[in-house]
Amino acid sequence: MFGIGMPELIIIMVIALIVIGPHKLPDLAKSLGKGLAEFKKASEDFQQNIREEARNNEEKAEPPQQVAAPAPEPEHVAAAAPAEHDAVEKKDATEKKDTTSA
Repeated sequence: MFGIGMPELIIIMVIALIVIGPHKLPDLAKSLGKGLAEFKKASEDFQQNIREEARNNEEKAEPPQQVAAPAPEPEHVAAAAPAEHDAVEKKDATEKKDTTSA
């Protein structure tokens, strides 16, 4: 309980009894209990309001849009790439022949 052991709690109670007095101590404890109960109720109401707002925001939010699949390449582009590659290889091969024959 907040890192306070039994001996510390007894010392605090004895000091409170001496300072406040035996007649006012029960009234003070009663009002302290009421204050803590009100604080707890207000805290729970606040948490409930936050949950309701979050739920309302989720309901209002648009559904996530799906990412479209990439469009397939047109056949003329896919077919052109190997032909270009073959042309480059033929050019390289002819250049090598020219350098070796010279």
